[in-house]
Amino acid sequence: MMGPGKTQMVKCKVGIVAALDVEKRAHSESEAAERNVRSARNSVDPPVTLYMGKDKVENEDLIKYAWPQDIWFHVDKLSSAHVYLRMPDAIAAQGWEKIPQAALVDCAQLVKANSIEGNKKDNLTIIYTPADNLKKTGDMATGQVGFHNDKKVKRIHIETRLNAIVNRLNKTKVERVVDHEAERIERVKKESAARRIAAAEKRKADLELAKQREAEKAARSYDSLFSGEYDEEEEANRPRKSVRELEEDFM
Repeated sequence: MMGPGKTQMVKCKVGIVAALDVEKRAHSESEAAERNVRSARNSVDPPVTLYMGKDKVENEDLIKYAWPQDIWFHVDKLSSAHVYLRMPDAIAAQGWEKIPQAALVDCAQLVKANSIEGNKKDNLTIIYTPADNLKKTGDMATGQVGFHNDKKVKRIHIETRLNAIVNRLNKTKVERVVDHEAERIERVKKESAARRIAAAEKRKADLELAKQREAEKAARSYDSLFSGEYDEEEEANRPRKSVRELEEDFM
């Protein structure tokens, strides 16, 4: 059973608003919860949200409940935390390849700092891909993932740990209990409502366009009937067909 959630926002000294939500797994079954880390930050415009699994068991839930606009990050070829970037609609509309560089660096630094082996090394490669590209099969170990399409996996190089970034993110840590399934249901409801509103607006716009086109068509038809005045002189000077020509017209 999932408990109520708690969230806090903290302003960093550099002026970046961020929050890290850590979901704690309780010792008793009645208090069991999922744990992850999230960081909402506005060093980029619009702000983005980061969240991170704390162990391989919790990573399983993050894989299962990832949102369509989530991007997954991991240290290449080493064990590390799973970090997800939740793209706001403005960035998602441009495509995941257009993620701002500042956000990519934050994600990469957070992944490196949460890799036991990777945190001690320089010149690491961080891989990232849309969450819906993650592949999970029954024979995989807990927390292990593959990819549906290797071509959709991108890489970013990190020369060394940047403590200023890691410390900024860590200072904004907040703990809360989250019900992943409840969040999923709420997200689906909002997305469905947004689609209904968009569909209704499109139908209204299509109807207005159809009415406008019908009015323009009627106006053109009216103008073709009453486009000019009768010219007696022009009519009198028009060549007249002979009786034979008139008969040929009907042959």
